[in-house]
Amino acid sequence: MAVQLDARPPVAPAPRTDRSRRGHRLSRFDTKYSPYFYIAPFFLLFGVFGLYPLIYTFWVSLHDWDLLGTSPAFIGLDNYSALMGDPDFWHSVVNTLGIFVISTVPQLLLALWLANLLNRQLRARTGWRMAVLVPNVTSTAAVAIVFGVLFGREFGMINWLLDHVGIDAINWKANRIASWVAISTMVDWRWTGYNALIFLAAMQAIPRDLYESASIDGATRSRQFWSITVPLLKPTIIFAVIISTIGGLQLFTEPRMFHSGTNPIRGGSLRESQTVTMYMFENAFAPNYNFGYGSAVAWLLFALIAVVAAINVLLLRRLGGGGGLKEDA
Repeated sequence: MAVQLDARPPVAPAPRTDRSRRGHRLSRFDTKYSPYFYIAPFFLLFGVFGLYPLIYTFWVSLHDWDLLGTSPAFIGLDNYSALMGDPDFWHSVVNTLGIFVISTVPQLLLALWLANLLNRQLRARTGWRMAVLVPNVTSTAAVAIVFGVLFGREFGMINWLLDHVGIDAINWKANRIASWVAISTMVDWRWTGYNALIFLAAMQAIPRDLYESASIDGATRSRQFWSITVPLLKPTIIFAVIISTIGGLQLFTEPRMFHSGTNPIRGGSLRESQTVTMYMFENAFAPNYNFGYGSAVAWLLFALIAVVAAINVLLLRRLGGGGGLKEDA
């Protein structure tokens, strides 16, 4: 049987019009470059409000810059050399680290415990979850005033309670360690609930099947918490530690308001609780107006935060055994 072949020539594809070419180019451009436009606003804002001030502060720190005097003069690293031998600066560093340790460690432990309670089946648990955030939205000035009264030497409630157990009254504002404790209590009251909600959100992402299997195997709630909850919360714990480190080492408002009326920017008459940020403000603005020296303090504070945050992450990785944390980090 003969097969008749189609003798018609193949039809050539229609030439692209200008509109189709333009649409093709726009499609390629959108696929290739649109992701960069979507993330550009963050980097633009970071460059304007983060990177530029950081670089400008470092440039200022290389100058002898009197805000009330003549034009700035370039002095290189002299401000940093002076800071290394400044006893008041190191005094503020010790105060900052002391308050940071006393406030952050109990704060995160209490937040973890509180989040575990809020993760259970409670009556009106939504109300309880909202209530733990109330201290965080309270005015810092109001909190400082209330805690200043509570830790008053003569008529403070804390000393009144201590007197009932046979402990003499403590001058919370004049004693260095006591002022650390008072300010740390204020910080813990404000930020424990905030961290608890972060931990609670991470806990709710843990599969319930793990707890049911552990219950069948006879594990108690305490055992489930330490063997299931805490290991799976390690990435969140690292995040909370880093955020708490940044906030704790930048502490300013609480100690400033706690010593209101008694050399507030110095943290007391003998700098009992002056933090690095307060020392930076004292030098950069009133009463010293040495903008270059204050900028050098700010840069060393930046370096201190980076070092302490890195140490915290390394410690958590070591305590966690390394494997899971390395994958999540």
